[in-house]
Amino acid sequence: MSDFLLHLLRHGEPEGAGRLNGRTDASPTAAGIAACAVRARDLGLETLLASDLSRARLAGEAIGRAVDLPLTLDPRWRELDFGAWDGLLAEEVDGLALSRFRDDPDRHPPPGGERWSALTGRISAAIDTLSARPTLIVTHGGAMRAAVAILCGLDARQVWAIDLPYASLLSLRVWRMPDAPTTGQIVGLRA
Repeated sequence: MSDFLLHLLRHGEPEGAGRLNGRTDASPTAAGIAACAVRARDLGLETLLASDLSRARLAGEAIGRAVDLPLTLDPRWRELDFGAWDGLLAEEVDGLALSRFRDDPDRHPPPGGERWSALTGRISAAIDTLSARPTLIVTHGGAMRAAVAILCGLDARQVWAIDLPYASLLSLRVWRMPDAPTTGQIVGLRA
């Protein structure tokens, strides 16, 4: 059995914060990038990855320079695609539709958007390719929740209840055993 620390860092505050930015490539603020760099100090990293969207990528580049690690971009760590809601404020979305989505994001995905099961499928595939080394992934709130669901056996409603503000750091101990699913345990959350 091998285990390693997996740190998931939500990107810092983007321009136009508070929107349902899935595939929308919102630029990060300078303060958002700086907040991520502070969170990533002293983690003892050996591997650094980020979503390819600029709000995560630019923070990952800053962290890579600070800790002297190359950054690998992986689009599987992108946010959930909010389809027709992408880029909108929650108040601009039909309240009933948004409530149904929050209650069951797989049965009631955003119009033209991604189902929860598709997000967890791509995050699961991304987790399976990780080396068993201390790793930081700069990503998005939905991707972080999907990783927790996969590794800790929580359902969508449970993980959507976890508050993950911009630049929050979630640390998990991940175990791999032959012929068993990869599992994990939350060991820290810094919001």
